[in-house]
Amino acid sequence: MNTPDLGLPVDVPSTALFTDQYELTMLRAALQAGTAGRRSVFEVFTRRLPEGRRYGVVAGTGRVLDAVENFRFDADVLGFLREQGIVDEATLRWLASYRFSGDIWGYPEGEVYFPGSPILRVEGSFAECVLLETVILSILNHDSAIAAAASRMAAAASGRGLIEMGARRTHELAAVAASRAAYVGGFDTTSDLAAGFRYGIPTVGTSAHAFTLLHDSERDAFRAQIDSLGRGTTLLVDTFDVAEAVRTAVEIAGPELGAVRIDSGDLLLVAHRVRQQLDELGAVNTKIVVTSDLDEYAIASLAAAPVDAYGVGTQLVTGSGHPTCSMVYKIVARATSADPKATLHPVAKKSLGGKTSIGGRKWAARRRDAEGYAEAEVVGTGPVPPELLDRQLLVELVKGGEIVAREPLDAVRDRHIAARAGLPMSAIQLSRGEPVIPTEYM
Repeated sequence: MNTPDLGLPVDVPSTALFTDQYELTMLRAALQAGTAGRRSVFEVFTRRLPEGRRYGVVAGTGRVLDAVENFRFDADVLGFLREQGIVDEATLRWLASYRFSGDIWGYPEGEVYFPGSPILRVEGSFAECVLLETVILSILNHDSAIAAAASRMAAAASGRGLIEMGARRTHELAAVAASRAAYVGGFDTTSDLAAGFRYGIPTVGTSAHAFTLLHDSERDAFRAQIDSLGRGTTLLVDTFDVAEAVRTAVEIAGPELGAVRIDSGDLLLVAHRVRQQLDELGAVNTKIVVTSDLDEYAIASLAAAPVDAYGVGTQLVTGSGHPTCSMVYKIVARATSADPKATLHPVAKKSLGGKTSIGGRKWAARRRDAEGYAEAEVVGTGPVPPELLDRQLLVELVKGGEIVAREPLDAVRDRHIAARAGLPMSAIQLSRGEPVIPTEYM
């Protein structure tokens, strides 16, 4: 599917206030101190993966590019900042002409990552880079969490269809982002029309129990749906008695019935019974879709069931227990002037409690074994070893303030499938474990 840049309808508002106040107070103080223009490098990374996860998934990069492009302080925004006394007039004048003019490099969207991976590198003046911290982290932490959950579910589904249907379980705007991230992670369709409208993700949907209960009988409801949507529709068969509903569905639609959906009960047992009944009735091509609070573990438990597609809601849009990736945005290098040729000095936070970071502008590469599978994530600050030159992971996303790397969402989705396939087989195990490959520093 295509991104908004490729012709789909979307109206992205200013993202300037999707930030924490301290970004602006730092800016104000740095402007007054004369340090705001110092050339700086910030990096996004995570110190650890969520407990039990073997790999992370980079998602939201396309939305980050939109957010950077739309980070503008218009008259209303500046008026709010003035009325609230958040910054002074000198800072307001600086903000009025704000346009990010630096460079951004990052892991391409859909790629996998590990602890310490420099997922995004933002370079420019301190002032223009620091303002982007919150909105970048907000997007990447949310979308990458959803994509990681989606990826695990896709691996568990082993090629069977996956429908994202979590819009009613999260904030209405988060639902659109979650649908996009789920598509990156391997889902095929969404029930959310806003996601289909904005990102071109294929949409699906038929009926709920309310539609059946509206009618005088289940037969009347099935007849109405088939008359309207055709024999290829999906009928919900667990409102009353499943066996009777399946019998009625095939009687009305014939063997051309598209699918039946099961939304309750012992899904493993019911799916086997329904498949047998459909086959006996001659509906051998009618598919079975199951829903009902599924997660990757439930999907895996249904591997032996005759299920054709899974619909997943709550657990998907909440990251299946891990709604954030704990990514951080840290300054790792800075110069003593705005001169683009000025020497960058590594800087890093040093503190107790595991919140230390490694200074220096970093590169990353993935070393592979003789069979072509990843064996280590290599992160360094010096010259890239010759044997890793063609294994580097960061790509240019923004150059001189201009977006240079927008791409179709289908390309992102395909990239993730390939990236996951390049990991050791243990990456898709659902049992708890450490990152599937180590991070090595040079």
